[in-house]
Amino acid sequence: MNGAMNMHGDMAPPAPDAAVNNHHMMMHMTFFWGKNAEILFSGWPGYNNIGMYVFALFVVFLLAFFVEWLSHSNYIKESANHVTAGLIQTALYGIRIGLAYLVMLSVMSFNGGIFLAAIAGHTLGFLVFGSRVFKKSPLMAYAKASDLPSMPCNC
Repeated sequence: MNGAMNMHGDMAPPAPDAAVNNHHMMMHMTFFWGKNAEILFSGWPGYNNIGMYVFALFVVFLLAFFVEWLSHSNYIKESANHVTAGLIQTALYGIRIGLAYLVMLSVMSFNGGIFLAAIAGHTLGFLVFGSRVFKKSPLMAYAKASDLPSMPCNC
């Protein structure tokens, strides 16, 4: 612990010199713009490092894009064994939910660029995999859309 106990048994705040050389940031509770953010992991993408920030934007974009890909994928054949199909479907569902939560946690950094990267990834993913733009025939709109159920929160 960084603080000391006072005579009432309460923790006293740490000395102001304790964090002089550390890059501690308080968590933002409103959207902000800038490259100095922590996303998913402590110290990532780093401070004053535009290259890692751009990489973080790309990672969040890809995570959101892959959520849409999984949401609209159709890999299980109708003739597949029910147990095998159910296990594959469950594994894909778990992966999709895990990726969606990573995107959500990234957006909870309240960084405006990360928010826009997540929206762009979901939007482009839906355009490519979920919209009618790239469907080969109008009948595909009535076909089975995905192996996975829709996400109720649209994460």
